[in-house]
Amino acid sequence: MSLFQEHGFHPRHALGQNFLIDLNLVEYVVEKAELGRDDVVLEIGSGTGGMTVFLAERAGDVVSVEVDRRMYDLAKDATAACDNVTLLNLDALKNKNRFSPQVIEAVAEKLAVSPKRQLKLVANLPYSIATPIVSNLVETDLPWVMMVVTIQWELAERMRAAPHTNDFGSLSVWLQAQCEVKMLKKLGPTVFWPRPQVDSAIVRITPNLDAKAKIDDRAFFHDFIRRLFSLRRKSLRSVLVGMYSKQLSKPEVDALLQPFGFKDGLRAEELDVPALVQLSNAVAITVRDRETIE
Repeated sequence: MSLFQEHGFHPRHALGQNFLIDLNLVEYVVEKAELGRDDVVLEIGSGTGGMTVFLAERAGDVVSVEVDRRMYDLAKDATAACDNVTLLNLDALKNKNRFSPQVIEAVAEKLAVSPKRQLKLVANLPYSIATPIVSNLVETDLPWVMMVVTIQWELAERMRAAPHTNDFGSLSVWLQAQCEVKMLKKLGPTVFWPRPQVDSAIVRITPNLDAKAKIDDRAFFHDFIRRLFSLRRKSLRSVLVGMYSKQLSKPEVDALLQPFGFKDGLRAEELDVPALVQLSNAVAITVRDRETIE
């Protein structure tokens, strides 16, 4: 806090700036990332550069992104002696569904140094962009092997939510269909400055390649579950009829659902993740066949 006072800085709420000020927890996050010299670390939200320095000591390269010019300047000073840190002063996201091309290019450049290199996301993620950062990284074809991030507790609960719960939604399905999500530690507001109004969590996410391989078309699957859960309280049948009204008739939707043996009035939020993957695969094949015929 003294560093902010010295420079007359005030955190910007619009950017989701809540800085992790407990040094023990910063070290804990870095430790749980299990870094080595073959690792390229992507850090979103450099802040003052405190965690960035810890990451640079253990990783092969660090690509750290900070949208706030004031914070970027502080991080640049803090990491001046680290020759394996690339600092970017820009928005990490092009839009809510895509990373900035500059971020992808910088990461790809560091990964290309050696075929052994792999990517890890390690960051105290700004609350305002935590969901798209995690979701979009899963969507990319980058060789990521781990994420260790601090996020809002509510978001962590959504990531690992089970069917029949209020937190279970498209994000839960998207991640659980391809990843293992583990809660490492719950954090109270006092370890951040300024103190948020909510609890936070340190979460570790790792790929589940066997589960991912069961998804026939990931782009279709992502769109499918987003649209399906936007009407989560309606029956599965009625939602599918509306979603694919241009491609499928009601009898065709019924024929598609018949092999699954779903009960009448079933809602998407009642299905487990494997069932939603299987349903997405079946719908994708049927829709593609219909579009080919037309």
